[in-house]
Amino acid sequence: MKRLAFVTGLCLLTGSLRAQVSVDFSLDQEHFLPGEAIRATVRITNRSGQTLYFRTNEHWLSFSMESVAGHPVTGQSDILLDEEVVLPSSKRAVVPDLDLEPRFRLSTPGRYLVTATVWIREWNRVVKSEPKSFDIITGSKLWEQVVGLPIPPGRTNTTPELRRYVLHQANYLKDQLTLYVQIVDSDGSVRRVFPIGRMLSFGQPEPQVDGRSNLHVLYQDGPRSFNYHVIDPDGIILVRQWHDYTTRPRLKADEKGNIYVVGGTRRPTPNDLPARSTAEDNATAQLRP
Repeated sequence: MKRLAFVTGLCLLTGSLRAQVSVDFSLDQEHFLPGEAIRATVRITNRSGQTLYFRTNEHWLSFSMESVAGHPVTGQSDILLDEEVVLPSSKRAVVPDLDLEPRFRLSTPGRYLVTATVWIREWNRVVKSEPKSFDIITGSKLWEQVVGLPIPPGRTNTTPELRRYVLHQANYLKDQLTLYVQIVDSDGSVRRVFPIGRMLSFGQPEPQVDGRSNLHVLYQDGPRSFNYHVIDPDGIILVRQWHDYTTRPRLKADEKGNIYVVGGTRRPTPNDLPARSTAEDNATAQLRP
């Protein structure tokens, strides 16, 4: 009977804390490849009637993770933020763009549950969010190539640093394929994994590597639409364009190792990289009937 009373009292206290301070978070997607960034945005709402202080030198925010299938999940979940968070009553604080992947390194496919926990110094209590689920999935390897990086200026006779580019496709829903780029260091560690867009199930991507070891990928993302990306060895997207099928677009390399798109018609969009200049937009507008 005493044990039951203690548990009941603890539940009432936890419920009271949640009524005063609530913690919620969202993930940027529900499916991830192993090594892909798992980005979370945390929201803390204060209804306690007093101002709360979350300091930079304290581990007041943490995450816990478990596998639905039961295999163990280990990792460093405490997070130190660069800026103090001052949260007055009746206000909400947002902590954006937290990458959970480096803290847990999930490599086993399956469904996982993740929970955010906030420690409130003023009360020496914690408040937990409701758990959210996501899936670690496997992709199908379409292509890979090892490349050596250009030697930095001023250095000679050095062994080239290596990278491995890998293209994967992952099927989230029926007939909805997503194309991924994976970049692997010479020691086998994954430097970066990220999606570059949806692709048609019957279209095979066309990858090439230029003389500066940048990856060029042209793939079909619509009945008459092609997506073109240029990605550097660190995983930075240098170019993103769309080309329409008037004649079929394809990649062509010149004698200097430069690669570019031939065929088709370039279709400017607000999502282009580099972003279009005002002068380009004005010139396009003048050509319209």
